[in-house]
Amino acid sequence: MSIAKKRVSLAMISLFIAALAAGCANQATSSGDAKTSSPPAASPSAAAKSTAAAPAVDLSKVNLRVGQTGWNSLEIGFKEAGLTDTPYKLQFSVFQGGNLQLEAMAANNLDLGSTSEIPPIFASQAANGGNFKVIASFESTTLNQEIVIPKGSPIKSVAELKGKKVAYVNATTAHYFLVKILQNAGLSWSDIEAVPLSTSDGLSALISGKVDALASYGNAIISAHQNGAAELASAKDILSGNFLYEATPDAINDPAKHAAIVDFLGRLNKFYAWTRNNQQKWAEITAANTKQPVEQALDTLKKGEIQRPSKISSNFDKAIASEQDVADALTSVGLLKSKIDVSATWSRAFEEELKKITTTP
Repeated sequence: MSIAKKRVSLAMISLFIAALAAGCANQATSSGDAKTSSPPAASPSAAAKSTAAAPAVDLSKVNLRVGQTGWNSLEIGFKEAGLTDTPYKLQFSVFQGGNLQLEAMAANNLDLGSTSEIPPIFASQAANGGNFKVIASFESTTLNQEIVIPKGSPIKSVAELKGKKVAYVNATTAHYFLVKILQNAGLSWSDIEAVPLSTSDGLSALISGKVDALASYGNAIISAHQNGAAELASAKDILSGNFLYEATPDAINDPAKHAAIVDFLGRLNKFYAWTRNNQQKWAEITAANTKQPVEQALDTLKKGEIQRPSKISSNFDKAIASEQDVADALTSVGLLKSKIDVSATWSRAFEEELKKITTTP
């Protein structure tokens, strides 16, 4: 499975390991490992024209490989919402973080991935620009992104983390908001013993007492609370709530895959709307898959949709400016060698089509 609302100059030493930004040493659990060879590339303009002329595009041979973080929510959700009648094959794979999705894209094992604003900044510094372009953004909740302490911990404030072991998920929103929260408490990154771990390993380390605190998100935070952990600080007012969709250049430029991506993003927007209209049912499904009480899942869903309804955005300029703030903050504290223009990692090949998606009831 985040994103800064207030970008702070010291923000995000979070990802000072630029070379690792495309991956913590986690393994992705995949619903399938099929690899398809990329068709001959066409220019973006040609792809757009071909998409507009739908009858000329044969989607029946397309295998669209899509990544997601956390659990298999999209594959299950699309089935529940009646959105699986795609004219192309839709293959989902689940990863523990967006950075791992970009790693898979670099290896040409995914066509489409989703991340927070942060991983693409560093992944773009890799060979071949990371083999991706950001093609869309969507708005979502920033809840369940927290620093938590284990049951019975004597720590009462963030300032008390000085000299303590704090686990975090490298190259993700957790890395970013940990730095920001530390700064707000008058601490620097060097004041803690930072321990980069995957979401699952970080949770295990917290529960077993191997670390004093954990900065993480999603299911890891939900499970931590179920095991008696307490919230020390929340990132809900720190993160922007912007999430990004990335695609490989081959997928962008191939007319058939381009058209399939447009169709998928339209279905994704419909799925978000379906969850808002079927909150009880979706909460029950979420609870069953994340091992939490239905009441808790429903409360999280309701609060999240009130805070920031999940939906595709067609405001490219706003999304690019938000990510640029993060990159500038990293540059200002020396984490990037020189200023990066994040717009160079974006493709506007889908911009006009996204405007139609976001204005369709």
